[in-house]
Amino acid sequence: MKKLTTHLINIALILAFLFGAYYVYQLSNKKKPEDLFRLQPVTMGDIEQNVTANGTIKPVTLVNVGTQVSGRVKKIYADYNDQVKKGQILLELEDELFKAQIAQSMGNVKNNEASVELAKANEARMQNLFQQEYVSKQELDQSIQALKSAQALLSTTKAQLKRDQTNLGYSIIKSPVSGVVVDREVDVGQTVAASLQTPTLFKVAQDLSKMQIDTSFAEADIGRILVGQTAKFNVDAFPNQNFEGVVKQIRLNPTNTANVVTYNVVVSVDNPEQLLLPGMTAYVNINFAKHNNVLLVPNAALRYRPKNEEMKLAMKKDKKSDDNKAKTKSDGLGSGKVYVLRNNKPEMIRVKTSITNGKYTEIVTSDIKPNEFVITADMATDQKPAGSNAQGPNRPPRVF
Repeated sequence: MKKLTTHLINIALILAFLFGAYYVYQLSNKKKPEDLFRLQPVTMGDIEQNVTANGTIKPVTLVNVGTQVSGRVKKIYADYNDQVKKGQILLELEDELFKAQIAQSMGNVKNNEASVELAKANEARMQNLFQQEYVSKQELDQSIQALKSAQALLSTTKAQLKRDQTNLGYSIIKSPVSGVVVDREVDVGQTVAASLQTPTLFKVAQDLSKMQIDTSFAEADIGRILVGQTAKFNVDAFPNQNFEGVVKQIRLNPTNTANVVTYNVVVSVDNPEQLLLPGMTAYVNINFAKHNNVLLVPNAALRYRPKNEEMKLAMKKDKKSDDNKAKTKSDGLGSGKVYVLRNNKPEMIRVKTSITNGKYTEIVTSDIKPNEFVITADMATDQKPAGSNAQGPNRPPRVF
């Protein structure tokens, strides 16, 4: 009997030791929350919501200088990047043909002037003879008609002379505005033909210290853009430098490409240092909402969904969730849910969301406090760092 008791005690001690060892093993190998979930803190800060688009930088006024007459280029007086004044000679065409036309027209004018003088003398003579009844009324009328015909022909030849002189003046191409030559499309000896369409010889930007950006915004964003709003942008030439402009015009004519409707928005830009050049691509960012010192959560926390909510998570039911959903339609706020780590356990909390910048979202709720941790991903299934926002190799970072 005594041996049996001792044997049972030994068995109990062994079992107690085994259970104790198993408990210690489980306790030491229990995974911490940070081993199961990817966590990020809830922060306080400022947030802006923007609409973005790409556009092309252009001069406010770009004049295409052409020619109204045909001819071969004789001399060029301006080149790329030259500063020119209004009325300054840019180019000359060969003028021998125009001078020959003028000489011919002058000869016609002198010939018709002589014809007019002769017709006047004949008409005066016929008037005198008619008064003496030596000629008939018909002969007098014919002399008057001959005089008028000669005068009309003289007017025609004078107009022809004026046209030829004007064409000679057109052979000298002058700048219509003061500005900078941004393009020259002809060379000496080249023949230009002005027929149905005026050929372009030069492009002159009136003032490169004032530029504009032509952008296209989707119809979903156009309602948020107003004339006078500040637009921030950068360019590939200066990826680390930010520039600012002002929305100058929202053009009403839509563009429909593959059933996508866009509207052209013109942004006015000051360019005093002339760093911005015509043709540069601008990455435009227009801010339409800004909130300061608000509660922010990563967008990944709003997208996170656990594998098995019912079995693995202690979900916190928000008694006011239905009221929040009802108010969403009237207060302009969105709704969502995040999982907050409390007492080493995730709790699901419904939130109302406001504006977002693509990385963080403002939340409007009293159930979450700053510096609490929200779950953004499961460690076992998502090895990509939360909140990463890789950009393409050809696209510069746009930090505003």
